[in-house]
Amino acid sequence: MLFDSSIRKELSRSFGATLVVLVTVVMTMMLIKVLGQASRGSVNPSDVLLVMGYTVLGQLPTILSLCLFIAVVATLSRMYRDSEMAVWFSSGQSLLSFLRPLMRFSWPIMVVIAVLALLVWPWANQQIVQLRAQYEQRGDVDRIAPGEFQESSDGSRVFFIDRDRDSDTEASNVFIVTNEEKKDTVTTAKSAHLEVQENARVAVLNDGQRVEKNKDTPGLKVSDFKEYGTRIGSAAAIDPNDMGAVKNIPTRQLMASDEPRLLGELGYRLGLAIAAINFVVLGLAMASVNPRAGRSSSLVFALFAFIVYYNLMTFAQNWVSSGKASLPLSFVLIHGLTAILAWTLLLSRNQQFSLLQWVRRMGSRA
Repeated sequence: MLFDSSIRKELSRSFGATLVVLVTVVMTMMLIKVLGQASRGSVNPSDVLLVMGYTVLGQLPTILSLCLFIAVVATLSRMYRDSEMAVWFSSGQSLLSFLRPLMRFSWPIMVVIAVLALLVWPWANQQIVQLRAQYEQRGDVDRIAPGEFQESSDGSRVFFIDRDRDSDTEASNVFIVTNEEKKDTVTTAKSAHLEVQENARVAVLNDGQRVEKNKDTPGLKVSDFKEYGTRIGSAAAIDPNDMGAVKNIPTRQLMASDEPRLLGELGYRLGLAIAAINFVVLGLAMASVNPRAGRSSSLVFALFAFIVYYNLMTFAQNWVSSGKASLPLSFVLIHGLTAILAWTLLLSRNQQFSLLQWVRRMGSRA
């Protein structure tokens, strides 16, 4: 049918152009953010593009929802502006008739959004955490450039080594200065090598000397050693109670739990899929052109509605996570009321009902 095919063809062009622009903008922003993390030592510089890719992949549900919303509003607003809507209305089509081609175009995107939000989002977060944990597990020795004084990741140690060329796990002429809460230590050794003991990386120093100075008492303690081990790296500990860790939990585990913070994350993921449906109805109801307001007025209002809706979803997640509201109640208050508002606006425009005109009419009668 010409009506369906023409609308879906223009929607696909608008959606594709918007998606390219938004993905480019988000990738640029994420690249700047990840480069900043790499400069601070939180991310391996060689994994910058990988971390950026996982981050953008996790943000795709929001990007696709915004692209779908903008495509609907922009396409229908253009049809209003060029009087195409008047042609379709005169041929017997109503505003509700546009809902069928919009849904036929949008349902594959909605499925992709649901899959990304429920499955890909936690997986991408897990990959980012693993990359950062692997980078932190390298230990302080791996961060050191031979022949240079380097500070450890926590700032408590200063290293100097002459690493042998034959092996990356062995070094000579080792110098370590440690600044602890109650004592300062200077350790020197002729050679050292790395070992893994109980999931921790240990530097074993050979033929050296250790000088300790207690900050509370005067004097120095000097000891010679044949072999001395010092721990330089361990597995990165991730606090399961941290809100950031909730994003890494698979959706099936969230569904099997009744803990408020897990239910809040589950509600947010399900809300991403539900919001896409509301955006199509809301976009159809909001798409119009006021010649006095300019061409971009509807897009600005649509962007404002998108920001408000997603902020309300974040507030609902916090409410459920803190135990102030249940998950069904948050769905009714956020998504249910938004759906009622969208359908009310759509039906009123379909019936050409104006609240302002109704108030004026009732006032004139009074």
